[in-house]
Amino acid sequence: MAVSEEESSSAKSRSVSHGVHYLAKCVLRGSVVLQVVQGHIRSPSSNDVVFGKETSLELVIVDEDGIAQSICEQPVFGTIKDLAILPWNEKFHARSPQMMGKDLLVVVSDSGKLSFLTFSNEMHRFFPLTHFQLSAPGNSRYKVGRMLAIDSNGCFIAASAYVDQLTMFSVSMSASSDIIDKKISYPSDNEGGLSIFRDVTSIYGTIWSMCFISRDFCHPSKEQNPVLAVLLNRRGSFLNDLLLLEWNTREHTVNVISQYTEAGPLAHEVVEVPHSYGFAFLFRDSDALLMDFRDVHNPNRVHRISFDFLTTSVEENNFVEESFRVPDADEMFNVAASALLELSDIIKGEDPMNIDEDCVNVKSHPNYVCSWSWEPGTGKNPRMIFCVDSGEFFMVEICFDSDGPRVDLSECLYKGLPCKALLWVEGGFLAAIVEMGDGMVLKLEDGRLLCRSPIQNIAPILDMSVMDYHDEKHDQVFACCGVAPEGSLRIIRSGISVEKLLRTSPIYQGITGTWTVKMKASDSYHSLLVLSFVEQTRVLSVGLSFTDVTDTVGFQPDVCTLACGLVGDGLLVQIHQNAVRLCLPVAAAARPDGIPLSSPVCTSWSPGSITISLGAVGHNLIVVSTSSPCFLFILGVKYLSECHCEVYEMQHVSLQNELSCMSIPQRHFEQKQLTSHSKMVDKYLVDALPNGVDIGNTFVIGTHKPSVEILSFLPNNGLRVLAVGTISLTNTMGTAISGCIPQDVRLVLVGRLYVLSGLRNGMLLRFEWPAASTMTSFVSSSQRPYCSSSLVNLDASLSKVTGSQICIDISEKPKDNPVHLQLVAVRRIGITPAFLIPLSDSLDADIITLSDRPWLLQTARHSLSYTSISFQPSTHVTPVCCVECPKGILFVAENCLHLVEMVHTKRLNVQKFHLGGTPRKVLYHSESRLLLVMRTELRHDSYSSDICCVDPLSGSVLSSFRLDPGETGKTMELVRVGNDQVLVIGTSLSAGPAIMPSGEAESTKGRLIVLCLENMQNSDSASMTFCSKAGSSSQRTSPFREIVGYAAEQLSSGSLCSSPDDNSCDGIKLEETESWHLRLAYSTIWNGMVLAVCPYLDRYFLASAGNTFYVCGFPNDNSQRVRRLAVGRTRFMIMTLTAHFTRIAVGDCRDGILFYTYHEDARKLDQIYCDPVQRLVADCILMDVDTAVVSDRKGSIAVLSCSNQLEDNASPERNLTRSCSFYMGEIAMTIRKVRSCSHLLAVHQPICFGL
Repeated sequence: MAVSEEESSSAKSRSVSHGVHYLAKCVLRGSVVLQVVQGHIRSPSSNDVVFGKETSLELVIVDEDGIAQSICEQPVFGTIKDLAILPWNEKFHARSPQMMGKDLLVVVSDSGKLSFLTFSNEMHRFFPLTHFQLSAPGNSRYKVGRMLAIDSNGCFIAASAYVDQLTMFSVSMSASSDIIDKKISYPSDNEGGLSIFRDVTSIYGTIWSMCFISRDFCHPSKEQNPVLAVLLNRRGSFLNDLLLLEWNTREHTVNVISQYTEAGPLAHEVVEVPHSYGFAFLFRDSDALLMDFRDVHNPNRVHRISFDFLTTSVEENNFVEESFRVPDADEMFNVAASALLELSDIIKGEDPMNIDEDCVNVKSHPNYVCSWSWEPGTGKNPRMIFCVDSGEFFMVEICFDSDGPRVDLSECLYKGLPCKALLWVEGGFLAAIVEMGDGMVLKLEDGRLLCRSPIQNIAPILDMSVMDYHDEKHDQVFACCGVAPEGSLRIIRSGISVEKLLRTSPIYQGITGTWTVKMKASDSYHSLLVLSFVEQTRVLSVGLSFTDVTDTVGFQPDVCTLACGLVGDGLLVQIHQNAVRLCLPVAAAARPDGIPLSSPVCTSWSPGSITISLGAVGHNLIVVSTSSPCFLFILGVKYLSECHCEVYEMQHVSLQNELSCMSIPQRHFEQKQLTSHSKMVDKYLVDALPNGVDIGNTFVIGTHKPSVEILSFLPNNGLRVLAVGTISLTNTMGTAISGCIPQDVRLVLVGRLYVLSGLRNGMLLRFEWPAASTMTSFVSSSQRPYCSSSLVNLDASLSKVTGSQICIDISEKPKDNPVHLQLVAVRRIGITPAFLIPLSDSLDADIITLSDRPWLLQTARHSLSYTSISFQPSTHVTPVCCVECPKGILFVAENCLHLVEMVHTKRLNVQKFHLGGTPRKVLYHSESRLLLVMRTELRHDSYSSDICCVDPLSGSVLSSFRLDPGETGKTMELVRVGNDQVLVIGTSLSAGPAIMPSGEAESTKGRLIVLCLENMQNSDSASMTFCSKAGSSSQRTSPFREIVGYAAEQLSSGSLCSSPDDNSCDGIKLEETESWHLRLAYSTIWNGMVLAVCPYLDRYFLASAGNTFYVCGFPNDNSQRVRRLAVGRTRFMIMTLTAHFTRIAVGDCRDGILFYTYHEDARKLDQIYCDPVQRLVADCILMDVDTAVVSDRKGSIAVLSCSNQLEDNASPERNLTRSCSFYMGEIAMTIRKVRSCSHLLAVHQPICFGL
């Protein structure tokens, strides 16, 4: 338990032969929570929660908003079996002052050790105090180490095996001795004879549950004998017995002092009532019994709670009516786990691979308590919240009075999914853990439970596809996660971590805009935060606490602010629909920078009866536009006296098209690479800017044409159109893409001047100035490409400026036509309008791009390069720079203000799309840019499995191909046929198991299907009934679409926001989803379930059915015909097929990995290598023709290689060499090769495992 996962894997890798080294690195740790406990872990006053995640421990806290925040996640060596809290006892003597008052974490694992852990605040991790060896490592049913129980005073500990054996310990009260004082086993080691096992008062049988029973000692003696309640299932019995065991600590013996058995439903758990001294609940199917153990020699039932009135679950997968058979030796561990943990029949469908359980034999059954938790604290009347298997939550309260205990049961508090574990924490929050879906944090309010936040669980990952979605060297993982009804598609991508500094109460509803403002252009920090609402504006002071200072700034508070900013030192501008308001704040609002008056000085300018639609503020420049009619106004500021200024109009022009956005670059320029005096900066500007462009008098607009235009204004020359970029986007079929109106637009200057524009359909565009060679090739304006501007009468309405001509010329001579900007890159980053928010006033600052999720766009890169920010979806964002937080970012999300700071670590962001059913396979189709997902266990009358086309941006199911009723999809792969790709699918047509207990294939039927993915405009079969219309999916909207976090990884030594040049992202790539559908090309029925399909040599494919696999081809590249060219057979059921060049690797359920080669001339398959050990293969991949990486169903990974000897001389008997192996503790369901990364120290390509 004390050895971490990284340390163990590194140690194992030292034994690798041939100089090849392997590095195992966990990128995203397992997220399934199997155990959850609560205690004072970090300090005597902290309320900490510990999640047991099979191979790791995670320390979390639930904050006042009901969000589970991770404090520390630490891997362990081995698989955690149980967790418990050893509470601090005043009788304890701490080993060190740091441990005084802190609880200890007690862990049992398959290492066979009982471990006592404390949390070290200095090391920020769990630290082992001591280990006690309970048994030999492993998972033997007879070895102690399966289950823990600790008495409420923290004086005694019990650990049990699955069957027949338990051990009790007393905790030492002395600081000089070990934590364990005494130990006793029952039965004792010398009582191993048959007589003890035939005694009806022994613990001969399977131990289902146990707990200590507290006793009220009026005259406590020095020696107190603990009483342990044990729920036991004796062999051959249909009921469980409740035994009370007493440990006589003086005589050092354990005796069964009483036994309780009551006819009725099956009992499955015994739970002590806290602070009751002798009461416990006995949970049974359909009811719960309150037991009185105050007289331990005569236990009795005092109350019964019936669950017969509860509605049965919609889907009930337990208690299947099947014929019972005795499992073989290899299945015994799974049998015990199924009986103890899942309360289901010991053989679920008799197939350990089957997750598509048929429901034809399922009958309804009574509700039972599947999870429970007591209210924390020492209340007089204990309260418990429990969840039954129908997903309903109830609360029970026990009141003790003179007539005895009274039990009150509440109405249903919440209806959701059945929970594996519950934990009632401080503040009325309840952590609800779901086994194969996202958990949640619930809040008890007014007699109801309300969902507050999710607890992410992406397990199990049944399949995944690793790919570079935008060809930008940023791999993403599309993963099939969970099972029905919580099956989902998760998109896992690298992200930038944020540190959360402040979160306000949810009182900011209806925010329409956010801005941070300085009082002087030379200030290092922001002074004010402006919040615009639908009919209100508020101004707050900037810092770690926000104070309303609206009255001292001068902004009109009863209007919606469209834009605001600093127009000059000490001069702030507010733009709303009716006017432009110029304000001089008083000193109280902005430190000493305001005017020395009691109230702010304000003046306004109005366009008359016209309504202002947009505005922007720059240095000595204000630009506003109107709609109906459409005008563009250029405004300036005049100083009348020291404390009096006015806004005046310098020019206005008519607009041919309404404006959609505008921005003015700030004059303040901070070049990252240059830190010397301003002459060097000026030289850089001259070199980087196109000829004739002065950034100090330039701004950019977006129009409804749609287009982006760069304009210039000089007081003596008026407006000039410098450049125009027309937005005309079409998909691959030539259809215009809708929603291409610019939502936001920015000028960027990094090496060269370019324009970024975010569109209302979620797209991001980059326009660049034409190359100098292109510009100089046009010797006259008549030869220059013509592009019209949205400005109409540029010189007709000049105020105090005359003779303006709208032109630009690289030789500084007027020309007629503006420059035509080149569109160099297009990306779709979301499905909502894209906003661009620079991190500073600098023109080379990185930009936060906000759509349905936040991204950090790195302006120094070519084309468009952006990284996901590890934060929840937000509506607005603005940078905040203050003394306490110089690099702060303020997000608006869930009606709260979130002040965060990006840190130099990377995290993995996980986005969730609920698909329904169980997603089994996922593939990426590059031509259509769609995901192909195989789903099973769908709730439809006519079908239960389908293959659907999913938009990777929105998660929408665009079309689907439905399998026949009773048919279950098993596998699919994309296979090349000539220059096209087809989808080859393997299914099962038979109900029941696929594998016999011996490992041989059952007699079943399957189907091989070939589908073609076609564009609807190119297909003459668009009316086929199996293709659903776009948007007709059964997608369920989740309140938690974006879940971020996990797997911190350090960045390189470079700056977080600056990136080196790369050669990626050249050209324009559109993301518009087109109408694609799946067309049936070929179908045939085979003997045996088709469980594996694999492409082979770019012109064949491999497919298995039962213990047989075939090399198949398409004659004459005809996708409507499939021919079996060769056949190979193994002894047992084939689970996987993979190929690399000519090498074929076959994985079966007993013989492991087998290497084959195919002779094309003879059309013959030959086995050439064999696995040295037997293994139940989960997945396999070939790194090259000689090396295979294989995972098994017991949680191990092995690298197998063959020698370099000639294949003709190779013996097919156990001749593969194990180069490396290590035990992960979790089953790797999917293995994928990924692109080599420079920071991974591995000889072979990196490998990605899905657990």
